[in-house]
Amino acid sequence: MRIGELARRTGTTARALRYYEQQGLLSSTRRENGYRDYDVAAVIRVRNVRHLLDIGLRSEDVRQFGPCLAVDLVNIPPCAEAVDVYERRLAAVRTRLHRLHDVQKSLSAQLAAAGAEPTPTATRSRR
Repeated sequence: MRIGELARRTGTTARALRYYEQQGLLSSTRRENGYRDYDVAAVIRVRNVRHLLDIGLRSEDVRQFGPCLAVDLVNIPPCAEAVDVYERRLAAVRTRLHRLHDVQKSLSAQLAAAGAEPTPTATRSRR
């Protein structure tokens, strides 16, 4: 199938599909006229890639899934490679959350030292 059809069948864009190819997450063959040609298995692969990116993984994380991308990762338990990637990414997210909490405390302390009250962003006017 051509790139436009794959985009329609997966609810994505041709641009996203080209990006997935650049990142090594998807592959195609070329027809004689130079158009990309995808097999039917690409539909599952693209849906998996989109799902994994949507839940917070990065392209380099998704690349580690290898053969797992060929099975429906949304509706079945994850394979061993997926569990390893999930655990590593979750650890990185937790570390980042701790760092952000430290930044929040530091900024709040600076505001308190300046005699200002920390205000939620939603209530501040943007100028």
